[in-house]
Amino acid sequence: MRPPSPALRAADLDRADPLARFRAEFFLPPGQIYLDGNSLGLLSRRAEASLLRALDEWRTLGINGWSDATPPWLTLADGLAAQLAALVGAAPDEIAVTSSTTTNLHQLLATLFDPAAPRKIILADSLNFASDAHALGSHLRQRGLDPAAHRREVPSRDGRTLREDDIIAAMTPDVQLALLPAVLYVSGQLLDVGRVTRAAHARGIVIGWDCSHSVGAVPHDFGRDGVDFACWCSYKYLNAGPGATGALYLNRRHFARAPGLAGWWGVRKDRRFALAHEHEPAAGAEALHIGTPHLLSLAPLQGALEIFAEAGGVAPLRAKSLALTSCFMELIDTELAEFGCSVANPREPERSGGHVALAHPDAWRLAQALKAAGVIPDFRPPDIIRLAPTALYNTFADCAETVARLKQIFLTRAHEKFPARRALVT
Repeated sequence: MRPPSPALRAADLDRADPLARFRAEFFLPPGQIYLDGNSLGLLSRRAEASLLRALDEWRTLGINGWSDATPPWLTLADGLAAQLAALVGAAPDEIAVTSSTTTNLHQLLATLFDPAAPRKIILADSLNFASDAHALGSHLRQRGLDPAAHRREVPSRDGRTLREDDIIAAMTPDVQLALLPAVLYVSGQLLDVGRVTRAAHARGIVIGWDCSHSVGAVPHDFGRDGVDFACWCSYKYLNAGPGATGALYLNRRHFARAPGLAGWWGVRKDRRFALAHEHEPAAGAEALHIGTPHLLSLAPLQGALEIFAEAGGVAPLRAKSLALTSCFMELIDTELAEFGCSVANPREPERSGGHVALAHPDAWRLAQALKAAGVIPDFRPPDIIRLAPTALYNTFADCAETVARLKQIFLTRAHEKFPARRALVT
């Protein structure tokens, strides 16, 4: 007897999916399979409703929206911080929903890095997102230090992943602070946050994590792991919209530190509108707010997080995410290996984030052909197609159909009609 086809097996898995009902919450691109939620999550009806509500309150209440909106604009960021705290294993007062990922990283560095300390090295890695490297370099220059001498990057042995032993070995006595990605944005590798954090603390190093590719897809427990700080965006797996407000985490052991970048919204609430020129910082991570909250960028996050709460938090989403990526990897192995495709991300669940990294020498043209065939992936140089099946709105049928369309592209050589990427770069 022949085994069931991938399409039939996918249909059975979809029928048994306890999260299937949330797919109807999202605006799915007509006629397309959307697999780029690790770059930009789709709009949900709840996020749209909360944004439209904020616009309506602005229209009808004007300035009184700060006190009379539902919830009042004055406290919207605080309420969202409490909701995000539940997703990352933190206390609400350790979270600030504010600014963007890179701005928040600058704030955390300004608050936690001491250029006068004997240790002056910031430890990073060679595979992190470029903006983090830019922030580290510019911060060191602002502190009068040379990035070439004071930023150390742990190299990758294969160009795709990092070895935690290599990271720990780089934690020499001259390192003051470390910044690492929880999930590597190209390969999707998930680092052991707890193990690396414990190693850093054993060596007297303050350590933080960029969780932009993990929050909303991978469970975190910052409190249990003892993380010093973290930052992340909300437009990927949290589905809060392009350029949505980011968030930061500051462990309470650092609450006594004055904010490195002070602004009026970081003043304690009972004194904020006194407008005194002496900065009186709020308690906790709230002190790291700088300017007025971006209400129209906060509003969609309110609706988006309602879905996470209704779904039961990150744990059930992680279970489905692992099942979806496992389905993808199995199909790549059985259906696409003969065409030169391979899986470039770690396969073990404890080392895998929310997306599959499909490697192929002609990845650029294959990604363009997939888009033409109605599948929206993401290309990362030199040879990776990122496929991110998002638990709230993607299906096992999406995985099977994507592989079927990619196989058809190979069989018809449809990708060859697209120019090579180097011909498009000037």
